[in-house]
Amino acid sequence: MDALLDPMQNPVTYAAPFFVLAILVELAALRWLDHDDSVTGYALRDARTSISMGVVSLVFLTLFKVVTFLAFSVVYVHLAPFHLPTDTWWYWVLVVLGVDLGYYGHHRFSHRVRIAWAGHQAHHSSEFMNFGTALRQKWNPWFEFFFWLPLPLLGFAPWTLYAAFGVNLVFQFFVHTELVDKLPRPVEFVFNTPSHHRVHHGRDPEYLDRNYGGILIVWDRLFGTFAAERRRPTYGLTTPVETYNVMTLQYGHYADIARDVRAAQRWRDRLGYVLGPPGWTPSGGPAPEPTLPRR
Repeated sequence: MDALLDPMQNPVTYAAPFFVLAILVELAALRWLDHDDSVTGYALRDARTSISMGVVSLVFLTLFKVVTFLAFSVVYVHLAPFHLPTDTWWYWVLVVLGVDLGYYGHHRFSHRVRIAWAGHQAHHSSEFMNFGTALRQKWNPWFEFFFWLPLPLLGFAPWTLYAAFGVNLVFQFFVHTELVDKLPRPVEFVFNTPSHHRVHHGRDPEYLDRNYGGILIVWDRLFGTFAAERRRPTYGLTTPVETYNVMTLQYGHYADIARDVRAAQRWRDRLGYVLGPPGWTPSGGPAPEPTLPRR
């Protein structure tokens, strides 16, 4: 547990200086390269909001580790039929793949189930696509537990899940940019790239709910959620956010859900507002205008 909670054992800690360097390089490139669209680049208040959300998310991520590590350990020690050796190269390939597949499942779930979207939508609230946006992390990672749970049952040591997820987060930081065009075709076919992830952050109808992959885009190709970048996306939520208040960004959608549940007359409608997709209504028509930002 000491090693698990030690920030110096986290791949994200080692990558932090490179995050800062990447942001500085991106800022320099945006300053000296020509860009036609005024939205491209950084806005001070937007970047400040993203960074502050990222710093606080580290606290919640640590709490997530504490809460889930015991459960994963019980499953690994008492229920797993075998334990895979952590000192082999193939183990680390498998655990990175397993965590990435779990990430795909959780990410897709977070876009299609409203109570999960309430936590995830904060990451999509920026109308900019840059390395600062990568730091705009959610404070509610709790549903990830269910998508990781099969891994200790399959013999993966719990502590390695967090190491693999750290690698996953580091990789994903670098796909949040508009300065990298499409990469060579074999890379674009297998891996998540800036082009693929720009699609994921787009609010255009053809881009909604696409490209959930973390490291690999092959999951989207296999499960029918892939979309190629045909034109520059319009970033942000379908109902644009008009606030930089981090508490509103992180928890405002939960308030929307509570309002809809209170107003519902039937239990099936209450469940629909919680477990249905974002924008669900009993009539199947458009959702009522939210009082706080909504997807």
